[in-house]
Amino acid sequence: MTHGDAHVARPSDRHILLAFDFGLRRLGVATANRETRTASPLTTLLVDRGPPWTDIDRLMDDWHPAQLIVGVPEGDGAAAVARQARSFAATLAERYGLPVATVDETLTSAAAHTELAEGRRSGFLRRRVGRGSVDRLAACLIAEQWMNEQ
Repeated sequence: MTHGDAHVARPSDRHILLAFDFGLRRLGVATANRETRTASPLTTLLVDRGPPWTDIDRLMDDWHPAQLIVGVPEGDGAAAVARQARSFAATLAERYGLPVATVDETLTSAAAHTELAEGRRSGFLRRRVGRGSVDRLAACLIAEQWMNEQ
């Protein structure tokens, strides 16, 4: 394989991770760097009859992450979504051959919504806060939580 081949890991790849806020309608995605311990909201993907694998494949090709993280809701009444989130995590591991960690994301969506609403109130965010923004920020918080636990 040559260095220009898409399948050869670039030196910075070992620091890159992708985090997913799993939902039945939307999948929030964030990228993070373990070296700088920073995370950034990336995108929100629509879920229709299952995860949007074509979009996820594109993200994997663009970012070449070394680690994947999936938020799993552990709260009361979340058993069905938690089961599907764990199944999604297992499929990610099989499909991409990468380590996949799960973190309890019970409070991340609420925290993300609060953070975005505060940004809107303060004038930092000018637009109305949409659900996709919440999902992306929740994924960001999932990445930060995982990095803080390492």
